[in-house]
Amino acid sequence: MSTEDEKLLKEAKKLPWDERLQHKNWKVRNDANIDLAALCDSITDPKDARLREFGPLFKKTVADSNAPVQEKALDALLAFQRAADADASRYAKEVCDAIVAKCLTGRPKTVEKAQAAFLLWVELEAAEVFLESMEKAVKNKVAKAVVPAIDVMFQAISEFGTKVVPPKKILKMLPELFDHPDQNVRASSKGLTLELCRWIGKEPVKSILFEKMRDTMKKELEAELANVSGIAKPTRKIRSEQEKELEEEAVVETTGANTSEEAVADVPMEIDEYDLVDPVDILTPLEKSGFWDGVKATKWSERRDAVAELTKLASAKKIAPGDFHEICRTLKKLITDVNLAVSVEATQAIGNLARGLRAHFSGNARMLLPVLLEKLKEKKPTMTEALSQTLQALHKSGCFTLIDVIEDVRVAVKNKVPLVRSLTLTWVAFCIETSNKATVLKLHKEYVPICMECLNDGTPEVRDASFSVLTAIAKLVGMKPLERSLEKLDDVRKKKLSDMIGSASETILCSAPITTSGAATSARGAVDSLSMKRSAASMLSGKKPVQAAAATKKSGTSKSTAAKKTDGGSQSKTSAAPEIEDVEPTEMSLEEIEERISSIVKAETISQLKSTVWKERLEAIGMLKQEVESLTELDKSAELLIRLLCAVPGWSEKNVQVQQQVIEVITHIASTVNKFPKRCMVLCLLGISERVADIKTRAHAMKCLTAFCEAVGPGFVFDRLYKIMKEHKNPKVLSEGILWMVSAVEDFGISNLKLKDMIDFCKDIGLQSSAAATRNATIKLIGMLHKFVGPDIKGFLSDVKPALLSALDAEYEKNPFEGATVAPKRTVRVMDTSSSTSAGSSDGLPREDISAKITPTLLKNLGSPDWKVRLESIDAVNKIMEEAHKRIQPTGTVELFTALRGRLYDSNKNLVMATLSTIGGLAYAMGPSVEKSSKGILADVLKCLGDNKKHMRECTLTALDSWVAAAQLDKMVPYIIVTLGDQKTGSEGRKDLFDWLSKHVSKMGDPSEALPLLKPSASSLMDKSSEVRKAAESFMNEILKICGQEVVGRNLKDLPSPTLAIVAERLKLTTVHEGFSESVKMVTTSMSLPSKAGLKNSKHGANDRGSNVGKPVSQRGLPARASVTMVSTQDHVQSQALFNIKDSNKEERERRVLVRKFKFEEPRREQIDELKIDLFKHFREDVSLRLWNSDFKRQIDGIELLQKALPSSGKEVIELLDILLRWFVLRFCESNTTCLLKVLDFLPELFDVLKDQSYMLTEAEAAIFLPCLIEKSGHNIEKVREKMGELIKQMVNIYSLPKLLPYTLEGLRSKNNRTRIECVDIIGYFIDHHGTEVGGLMKNLPSVAALTAERDGEIRKAALNTLATAYKNLGDDVWRYVGKLSDAQRSMLDDRFKWKAREMDKRREGRPGDARAALRRSVRENGSDVAEQSGEVLSRSVAGSMISRDNFGYADAHMDRHMVPRQMPAATGPADWREALEIVALGLPEQSVEGMKVICHELTQAADPESTVLEDLIKEADRLVSCLAVMVPKTFNFSLSGASSRSCKYVLNTLMQTFQIKRLAHAVKEGTLDNLITELLLWLLDERVPLMDDGSQLLKALNVLMLKILDNAERTSSFVVLINLLRPLDPSRWPSPTPTESLAVKNQKFSDLVVKCLIKLTKVLQSTIYEVDLDRILQSIHIYLQELGMEEIRRRAGADDKPLRMVKTVLHELVKLRGTAIKGHLSMVPIDAEPQPIILAYIDLNLQTLAAARMLTPSGPMGQTHWGDAASNSPNPSTHSADAQLKQELAAVFKKIGDKQTCTIGLYELYRITQLYPKVDIFAQLQNASEAFRTYIRDGLAQVEKNAAAGRTPSSLPLSTPPPIAAIPSPKFAPSPVHTKSIGSKLDSNEDDASGETQQAFRSQGDDSRLHSTDQPTDRYQTSGTLDALRERMKSIQAAAVGHFDGAQARPLASMNGSNMLHGGTRLDGEPQQQSNIPPMDERALSGLQARMERLKSGSMEPL
Repeated sequence: MSTEDEKLLKEAKKLPWDERLQHKNWKVRNDANIDLAALCDSITDPKDARLREFGPLFKKTVADSNAPVQEKALDALLAFQRAADADASRYAKEVCDAIVAKCLTGRPKTVEKAQAAFLLWVELEAAEVFLESMEKAVKNKVAKAVVPAIDVMFQAISEFGTKVVPPKKILKMLPELFDHPDQNVRASSKGLTLELCRWIGKEPVKSILFEKMRDTMKKELEAELANVSGIAKPTRKIRSEQEKELEEEAVVETTGANTSEEAVADVPMEIDEYDLVDPVDILTPLEKSGFWDGVKATKWSERRDAVAELTKLASAKKIAPGDFHEICRTLKKLITDVNLAVSVEATQAIGNLARGLRAHFSGNARMLLPVLLEKLKEKKPTMTEALSQTLQALHKSGCFTLIDVIEDVRVAVKNKVPLVRSLTLTWVAFCIETSNKATVLKLHKEYVPICMECLNDGTPEVRDASFSVLTAIAKLVGMKPLERSLEKLDDVRKKKLSDMIGSASETILCSAPITTSGAATSARGAVDSLSMKRSAASMLSGKKPVQAAAATKKSGTSKSTAAKKTDGGSQSKTSAAPEIEDVEPTEMSLEEIEERISSIVKAETISQLKSTVWKERLEAIGMLKQEVESLTELDKSAELLIRLLCAVPGWSEKNVQVQQQVIEVITHIASTVNKFPKRCMVLCLLGISERVADIKTRAHAMKCLTAFCEAVGPGFVFDRLYKIMKEHKNPKVLSEGILWMVSAVEDFGISNLKLKDMIDFCKDIGLQSSAAATRNATIKLIGMLHKFVGPDIKGFLSDVKPALLSALDAEYEKNPFEGATVAPKRTVRVMDTSSSTSAGSSDGLPREDISAKITPTLLKNLGSPDWKVRLESIDAVNKIMEEAHKRIQPTGTVELFTALRGRLYDSNKNLVMATLSTIGGLAYAMGPSVEKSSKGILADVLKCLGDNKKHMRECTLTALDSWVAAAQLDKMVPYIIVTLGDQKTGSEGRKDLFDWLSKHVSKMGDPSEALPLLKPSASSLMDKSSEVRKAAESFMNEILKICGQEVVGRNLKDLPSPTLAIVAERLKLTTVHEGFSESVKMVTTSMSLPSKAGLKNSKHGANDRGSNVGKPVSQRGLPARASVTMVSTQDHVQSQALFNIKDSNKEERERRVLVRKFKFEEPRREQIDELKIDLFKHFREDVSLRLWNSDFKRQIDGIELLQKALPSSGKEVIELLDILLRWFVLRFCESNTTCLLKVLDFLPELFDVLKDQSYMLTEAEAAIFLPCLIEKSGHNIEKVREKMGELIKQMVNIYSLPKLLPYTLEGLRSKNNRTRIECVDIIGYFIDHHGTEVGGLMKNLPSVAALTAERDGEIRKAALNTLATAYKNLGDDVWRYVGKLSDAQRSMLDDRFKWKAREMDKRREGRPGDARAALRRSVRENGSDVAEQSGEVLSRSVAGSMISRDNFGYADAHMDRHMVPRQMPAATGPADWREALEIVALGLPEQSVEGMKVICHELTQAADPESTVLEDLIKEADRLVSCLAVMVPKTFNFSLSGASSRSCKYVLNTLMQTFQIKRLAHAVKEGTLDNLITELLLWLLDERVPLMDDGSQLLKALNVLMLKILDNAERTSSFVVLINLLRPLDPSRWPSPTPTESLAVKNQKFSDLVVKCLIKLTKVLQSTIYEVDLDRILQSIHIYLQELGMEEIRRRAGADDKPLRMVKTVLHELVKLRGTAIKGHLSMVPIDAEPQPIILAYIDLNLQTLAAARMLTPSGPMGQTHWGDAASNSPNPSTHSADAQLKQELAAVFKKIGDKQTCTIGLYELYRITQLYPKVDIFAQLQNASEAFRTYIRDGLAQVEKNAAAGRTPSSLPLSTPPPIAAIPSPKFAPSPVHTKSIGSKLDSNEDDASGETQQAFRSQGDDSRLHSTDQPTDRYQTSGTLDALRERMKSIQAAAVGHFDGAQARPLASMNGSNMLHGGTRLDGEPQQQSNIPPMDERALSGLQARMERLKSGSMEPL
């Protein structure tokens, strides 16, 4: 390097890093990169501040144009990445993009380093950025750059796995790469695909990619996929995980623990294919398929086909979310279809929808679940299977969790059908098993009590299913949740449950290590295979992977910093996952061997070994043997010694003695060294195998082979020998080698052998040999295998010749099957992992995967209508099993079992028997795994025992024999219990089953597993068939022999006493008698349920109730002898609190109690049981026992206890009110009058307490109590009727009247005439005391009037009296509400009304209807005071407009309950619109409807041009809209709480009619408009609206109303409101956030709607420009931009923010339409502020852009506008005179006139200029224009003047299209934006001087010296003179402007900085107004100019 270079580099080192790295000299840059890399390597702290400084530098350095510098820059980047932590990922995007652009096409070394950099970015947790850059890289046109990109993705996936590198984006890139023209790219993409298959499975990749792939590519990939195996495991971790690992290892080292990672294998991450695929829209094709017509068809086949189409469409892996509510409602009906096929299809469709929609299906899943559970009562297997699959799919897909459906499960387990109960619990067990521990921890408290209750069920299946659920819970969360429950169980159940839990735990513990080690081994294999790959193309079978050494060498260049971070874990990982040994020996010359072994073996010895004299060779080998035996460390030189012996004397040695000595030396080495290399064995094996063939050396050679097996494992030796023996020409090598194999199998066993390969070798080579010795040796080898694997080996040899088969049978007899008892005689020193894990199954024999042979066609043919096809399909299945040697894997057999299940119910009995045989064969072939794959088919097999044909039953028992041989009998017990209890099994079937059980029970591994069969067997001892009784007794005796009397006695204790007596007698049990007597005692002394004589629909007899006696009670620790305990513990109990509300969950109870609203139903059995549980849980023991006693006197005592406690326990009573009301309902349903009267005495007191507490009943409480109260109000005892009537009247105090009325209306439909009479009287009472219109009382009048036609005179009389009361209130208006009546009814009513009028006259009560009219007048006169007095008005805090949306829903839902103790009626209908407005202002949804009706009527009248009402309405328009805006959320929330949507429709209709009248719309103030628009947009976005009644109509109405507001409301206000709404909305305005959407997402949707509204307003801005106040709009835009700030604006611009883009669009449109005149509308913008407002920059930018596009001419040099900083930019202000300004403006106007789209506005502006500058001759400026154009302008100006005089705006001017303008070469009319400085001539007129001074003053505002220039000597800048001239000009302009614009309509313009308000109709000097033709827009602009001049004069515009 020259001195200059050195000097340059030395000087450069002083420069900052960024300057050095971007220096123009490449050597400086190169040196800087080297220094930077060294510095980064020296940094040890990832948080070092220098790293943040370096991060931004690399985006430029890696893109260096000099290749060596670029390479050094990559080295520096790698050093930086190794030193940094995950925080550095912020620089990843820019750096990755630079690498993609510049580095991937460079030198190979550069590309390699670029790939390393990419991988380090992934390590630094920037995987998403990495994939984004890869998307760009693979689109590169240069294939050379694409291949490295694919390779680096391949490496990232291989090293980090799919957990770190998401595969979804890669899968989207691959289809394009498959069609790439470059073959290397295609090959690499295939390799990447294969790697993805290793991580996420073959099937997901196929399903996603194969559709988009060419057939040839598919075939190639299919072939390659066959070679993909093993479980992928990441070999590299991201930086944060590395740091955690280091911390953990540090902790381990300090605690002294010595753990190995080898014991723990990482479980590979499961990739959900659902996340990888794109959703499919099925709603559209479903609509087109005619689904809706099909499901309504009368033919079942059409309905089935329609649902089948849905099932097919829904089979998509991922379904796009949509509105599936209607579809699910339809499916809900079809589940219960009369046709089974339709029902099954609908069930399957639901399952498919659940799998495809997952969480989006949750709402519908909750709706469908009760119906599906109820449908489980269906016994058809096809239906049961479909339901099972669907229910499992609902849970697995995450549609709900078990805690969500607890209520549905509770209902299902109390279903009267036992099958529903058992299958529900089975499903619950499945759900728990497939849930995680955290979920089960939340739900076990709910489900354990359910299961404990079900353990007492009378059906064995239900009890067993309960046990299964408890076992599943215990598996996941342990025994702790069950401990308290187990205490309440008897010993038998305790033992069974403990045994089930224990066996499950043992299964888990036993299976876990096997799975882990297998996974670890496979994962290690995957890791080792990964270390050999470097490129994606290396995955292909045609490409050999690069050797590991080469990979290591390449990776050696990476910096040691990574090792520094991970060296702690690398050592343990190395020991846990050893490298794959290279088994193929490399070539090594003899000279090299001699050189390397010279230190061990003497040179003389080696020279003698080469001698041609055999004695010398013998002597030398003897010496060598001695030297080898004397070596202490033989491991290092073992390979060299073996190589030496293979070379000299070599395997061609002819002397036997030398051969023997050589073999002995090799044997010694193999048996002595610690680890014998496999490649040494490979070197020797061929020679040793040939020596085996020689009788002289056979013994030595066989001993050597055995030593090899001990050293490297027999599996490897056998594999190598197969190849040698197959190809060797000497038959002795084959025969003697096989004989050695016989001895090796006997010595080592089969655990390390690949039996499939051995059997194939024996069949294909050994038994096919022509040499008898070889065949005989092979027969001996197969016989030895039989000793270990048993008779199953025969299945693999079925195609052997008969002669050989007989010889084999003889050999089998010599070697009988010993199985696991055979212990190997020799062991392997070093376990061969590759062979040990390759054993096929537990017995060693391989199983074949038959999933490919189970084709859809085969499964379809199994269900064919042709029995021959079905039989052929069954035979095909048998053939598949035969081909697999009756050893198959479970893969793919689930669908096969499902198809075979249908054949068990075939009408052809021969097919059923064939199916049974096939199922038995499948069970035998599959082994223990058949239990999981069969999906409960055993239950269907056992049903075949019910057939009356003996041959069928025999076939079934044969199938059971095969099943029990495969799976143990204990797994079959649950199915057998169900079969024994099924009456359809028949006596012969049960007898055969007991005989079969007797034969097999003794062979069970754990005899206690058969104990659950005792009870069904005991029940069978009472069977009517003597054969069944005899067989059952025989079976029970077998169990008795095995288990003993004590165990059997304990398990039979809880049998019914008669059965227990028979069992004890038959089995001669002595231990049962004690339990028997106790059980009898329990039955006789326990409590009974209360009498239900009054329950009409009670289906349970006395025995039924007695059998369930006291179970819930005993669960709470109550003793069996209740009467004795109550007396003995009374003193202790009295000290406790009467109520226990500690664990009370009222809302949960209310949700659990399923009652039908309004209509009364008798309490069901399960409801009574639940009430009993709740009662004993929450009330003191003595009170509970009294209330739940069959003796009514005890019940009365309980009520008295409650009465005493009532005054002091208000809060407790409220919390437990629902329980009390349910108990009262029970009492109402009983016939005991004394107790009923006591209840009716207690209830008024209770209601008074509730009233005092201001408590209102909840909907659930009302639904529990009111239907019963209403129904029983017609009691046959008058005293009871009176009390109940008073009680109903009292209900108004604790439940609002509008909600009470529907219950009363339901009472009118009762079958009990007395009830109907009472309800009619109550309605009359309500009308008389509360008015007619409260809560819709008038709606009940038609129902009451209809009763006047009843035959019963009492009902007619009551109805007439009630209607007369209504007449008293309403007057003649009552006829409007009574509905259609017959003439006779009308006559009766007329008579009664006349009588009522006479009675009122006598009593001087006035005329009918007077009270209503008076109330209406009082409301009109006194506002809301009267209404408040009547209780109608709610708290102002609720009704106020400031309440948040969250509170609206709450207030409406809980209004009556929490806020208002009583609700009284409101006034009747309003008289006029003012009164109606008062009613609307009260804010009550239902009551305001009447007011809105009147308002709508008035608005319709106001639309008439002749109407006089409009003026009055205009004055109240703002108040009206304000009230309606408040009503919008109230009505919608009211409707959402369950009411109809009527009030919503009225509100929207009233608003629609208001905004249809433009004058009314203009009268609405801006604040009101803001509230209204906000509410409407929020409800447009609310997801609940479509779910309301008429939801779609309401959405449509909201849309139409918004459009109407935008059309007719004052446009300035609309603009301002909408621009303000672009800001994020206050969170309180939103409803409570749903889990699916965040607040940010909601605000985004809201902003999108606002933007759409602004787009609509902006589109018509050209025609409405003169209707808006531009000053106010610009002010709102200014405020919006200022609030954002420039930084935020830049950020949003990069993110393409819609609101910001919309604001810019509005501003652009305004500038485009107004041109430079827009600057005259900035009166409300502080343009003199510092820094300048952002809006000014945008106006400048728009002016310049539009000028460049020749749409207008900018008004200053270079587009410079006249803001405050113009002085500094323009050194010579005088050049910009008013003359130049005017000429520029005229040029712009002429350009507008020349364009036909803007000609009207151009003419209007030209007219304005002529008015402002009357002395300017505009036609003098048009000398170069055409005559036609000048004529057009002249005529146009005349027309504009005429129109202006008539008051018409420019938008309505119908002007013709202008002629083309001639070229105007003069620059003074159309100056270039660049050369505008040349325009500087000055007009002579004084007015123009003033104008120029005005402009000049504005230019100089930013210059402080020019603002206060009164003391300057020059007159040019004197402000006072300028301001005087401007003031005169403003006066003239103002005088001209006010003439056209009405003062009443002119909007005041607020000046800034505290100046006065300037009105359009007011002159500054008070001169009278004059008419002028200046348009309003210019008036506003000039007013703004004047306001600024006044501020300038007053000196208020100081620099900020």
